[in-house]
Amino acid sequence: MNSTLGYRLVLLCSALLFSTGGTAIKATPFNGWQVASLRSAIAAVVLFALLPSWRRWWTPRALAIGSCQAATMILFALANKFATAANVIFLQYTAPLHMLWIGPWLLKERPRRGDLAFMTVLIAGVSCLLVGQQPAQATATHPVLGDILALLSGVTWAGTIAGLRWLGRNAAPSQSDDAGAGIIAANIMAAVLCLPFALPIPGAGPSAWAPVVFLGVFQVGLAYFCLTRGVRRVSALEASLILFMEPVGSAAWAWWIHGESLTPIAVAGCLVMLGAIAAHTIWRARSRVLPATEVA
Repeated sequence: MNSTLGYRLVLLCSALLFSTGGTAIKATPFNGWQVASLRSAIAAVVLFALLPSWRRWWTPRALAIGSCQAATMILFALANKFATAANVIFLQYTAPLHMLWIGPWLLKERPRRGDLAFMTVLIAGVSCLLVGQQPAQATATHPVLGDILALLSGVTWAGTIAGLRWLGRNAAPSQSDDAGAGIIAANIMAAVLCLPFALPIPGAGPSAWAPVVFLGVFQVGLAYFCLTRGVRRVSALEASLILFMEPVGSAAWAWWIHGESLTPIAVAGCLVMLGAIAAHTIWRARSRVLPATEVA
């Protein structure tokens, strides 16, 4: 097996591990606040142990990125207790929509005409997903509330992406690990911020704790470890396309483990979103060598 294939497989492992989040959150009786706090506390320890280069003092940059990511992780955990796993992850993937206003403000990047066409298609997919909402079920007790929280997580995830992009453009070489430090900071912040709402944590057996431990060790800790290793020798375009396995896997795991299903119109919305994001990713990658055509 050549080394490039090995890095692709490692990156695919990270996507599949990330995709288990919604299913594992639904598998424990702990509420959303408890899951968010415990998962992040465990993940912080795992990341600190696995990635020594991320053990550094938190700069204001790291804290800024970490705060956005902490909010994303908290909203994701809460949303998965109320809505289907597919809805949550796909609505979080609305992050590119928010780059329309975050990009010009933070990154001084004006959208191109192709970006606006992509956003129009993405909005159509999101609309299908919301219109095709399933009624409340055992693993999705308040779908509308869950969808709102998932949409908010798209905003905070866009902030995280923009912060990472800004850091990559402006940070000195000595600050190259600020992004990693920010991820550890995010987990610590999420654990601490959720703790007051999580207490008291009820006594529970192995069946309740096992999904939480899995989330912290594998779905966050090991997934980020694989991600940092996989992206080293894989192009940005290929990495983005491989990571699309996360939303697909999230819906598949929830259907297989919990029996969550989507209406035909919601499935259509998911497919439209995946197609739009993939096409836009390829278009952006191919147009980098050409002068940007800004929207007049």
